[in-house]
Amino acid sequence: MELLQSDLKLRQLKVFREVLRAGSTRRAAAALGISQPAVSQHVKQLETTLGITLFKRSANRIVPLQEAWELLRNVELALTSLDRLEASIFAMKNEEKQRIAIAAPSVFGFVTLPKVVAIIHSKTASNVRSISGSYEQIGEHILAGRADLGISRLPLDPRLFEWVPLGSARNVCIFHPDHRFSKQTCIEAQDLAGETIVDIDPQFAAHQMNFNALRFAGVEPDILVEFDCNGHEAGYVSAGLGISITNE
Repeated sequence: MELLQSDLKLRQLKVFREVLRAGSTRRAAAALGISQPAVSQHVKQLETTLGITLFKRSANRIVPLQEAWELLRNVELALTSLDRLEASIFAMKNEEKQRIAIAAPSVFGFVTLPKVVAIIHSKTASNVRSISGSYEQIGEHILAGRADLGISRLPLDPRLFEWVPLGSARNVCIFHPDHRFSKQTCIEAQDLAGETIVDIDPQFAAHQMNFNALRFAGVEPDILVEFDCNGHEAGYVSAGLGISITNE
């Protein structure tokens, strides 16, 4: 299969992707069920077609250059989209239900996602696949074509995504019933000075948002526990290990 008006072939892209995934032409050949010389030939043809050197050749091995890794992102996106198109066409030909993939942090699986799925089910014949991940991973799922829709948080790059507001949330402070905060009607960032904090892992955007808010108020966070799954803060707080900041 040739792509566009060039001599670029789908097979070349698939072989190229497998070489980077497998780490060598030998392992790529085994995964694809073809010979190692055939893999090398496909890679060479791709470089010739593109007019770009993608690998450094040394003895019997090839080493990916930076250009190869940059190309891989777009190749992954293109091949994933083609796979989804093929599956969609197959479903239409066989009168099967369409599948809609939605990516969202796991916490949305309790209330928001069920409501979304109910709306989709009432208006279409599609079934739904839910994909969990961090906010950063949600964007990656969308860009790679693994998901049709995503639930994320601002800011989002308008050059990469189209988005509409779904809702808003405010941060609340979680603390043990015996904590001094139980006598306050409102807790501000400066009130957390000297408090031990239970916070979500730095890989999550909420972590940096919490840190930025505290430091802006002149409070240096004192982190005792970091957790990597929404909802786990409740256990640590109930054990008296500190207070936590989360969405309402």
